[in-house]
Amino acid sequence: MAGTSQNSERGTLEKSLSPWQVGALALGCIVGWGCFVLPGISFLPNAGPLATIIAFAIGGIVMSVVALSYSHMIEHYPVAGGEFAYAYAGFGPIGAFACGWALVLGYLSIVGINASAIALLARFLMPGVFEFGYLYTIAGWDVYVGEVLIMTASILMFGIMNYRGVSVAGSIQLVLAFALTFGVIAMTFGVVTTDTFALSNLVPHFAEGKSPIASIITVVAIAPFLFVGFDTIPQAAEEFSFSPKKARVLMLGAIALGAILYTMVTFCVGSVIPYKELLGQDHAWATGAVAHLALGKYGSVILGTAVLGAVCTGMNGFYLATTRLIFSIARGKFLPQWFGEVHPKYHTPHNAILFTMAISLLTPWAGRAVVGWIVDMCSVGTVIAYLFTCLVCYKMFAARGEKNIISILGAIASFIILGMLTVPGSPAIIGTEPWILMVIWIVMGVGFYMIQIQTVRNTPELEIRESIFGDSTIPVFFDTEEKSAAPRATEN
Repeated sequence: MAGTSQNSERGTLEKSLSPWQVGALALGCIVGWGCFVLPGISFLPNAGPLATIIAFAIGGIVMSVVALSYSHMIEHYPVAGGEFAYAYAGFGPIGAFACGWALVLGYLSIVGINASAIALLARFLMPGVFEFGYLYTIAGWDVYVGEVLIMTASILMFGIMNYRGVSVAGSIQLVLAFALTFGVIAMTFGVVTTDTFALSNLVPHFAEGKSPIASIITVVAIAPFLFVGFDTIPQAAEEFSFSPKKARVLMLGAIALGAILYTMVTFCVGSVIPYKELLGQDHAWATGAVAHLALGKYGSVILGTAVLGAVCTGMNGFYLATTRLIFSIARGKFLPQWFGEVHPKYHTPHNAILFTMAISLLTPWAGRAVVGWIVDMCSVGTVIAYLFTCLVCYKMFAARGEKNIISILGAIASFIILGMLTVPGSPAIIGTEPWILMVIWIVMGVGFYMIQIQTVRNTPELEIRESIFGDSTIPVFFDTEEKSAAPRATEN
């Protein structure tokens, strides 16, 4: 059939990632800059310490339920693209592109904001060094040429690293994940042994002016952002050097450890001195202030190590995830084939990496003011992908005459979180700016889809299936008659 003829044209990726590297990929993506920045600017002021810790536990459980559906899909569809491939299997071309494009938004945005965290870290560790060449101010954040240069350099560095091969990126990810974990543990030890440490500093437990439930919901609603990273594992599934069955343990372990590290950092920020007093001091970075209070100059070094590990693992991991997703969408003919080319020497999706690099290089010019908007956009994009994956998992089991309660629970949880972010009146509804940016992204997606729609319609369904999955006989769970009725290319 046509699928066989396409096999030689289908780009393949090198199988070189070990379980440790994949686990580090997920953990490094989960525990990014937000773990160290959000306690002072979002978690404590908008939810309170106890509400935040409860929300981490709830969010971790919800994401674990979703991850179980992912583990089934990885086992049956171990290909690059993850959710995009699953959505095609369950809902066909339109569902696949909608899911994939939403997730590209989520992944791409995190590459950029991890780069912006480099500027914050530089201000903390080397105050004034990179604050030269003032350009303008966005929402209270001054943008400097020096900081633009250091952020640009980091984006280029990780782009080149991914361009030259995933094995190198995977090894570096493992080292940085250890540095991240060690830094958080060391900071926690320093905080609990300081003279001013007291659990009474965590009062009030919930945000003032909010009910406990509303406080918890504020953080639970962004769980897709906080735990985004476990779902980078399916993006790399085609490059596993081990059985896809191990992905379940890796995802659940990364989620659990991520929730623990988030809890430890928030606990540290709230317990050295009364956190209301800390927030009232108007620190540029509350976590940095706490590390200095607890451990002096050594605290700055320890925290700097942890944050550098978090930022670099996040940027590196989401480079990998974003580019594999774009590569898969193009390989399925839903984006121009330029995006789906594999480098002949490095066996990486080099053009997808160049595209990701180019888009990410816009973020250093936006300052940190856009961080909140990007968190909201990422949450919406990723939760849409979670919903699609759980629904496809349900359809896969239903096609075999089986019921899968986990996939149903995951879909319900994803739908509820999506409602928290988008339904008017919700305490966690996203703001106007994220909506505007998402509309722009949707318009871009529609443009790409309209460019490619004729190619998709003229390509036999089995050929598309072969391109995405590497096997034209792999089962799909949508009505292929409409796709088959479209004008078809000549089959071999």
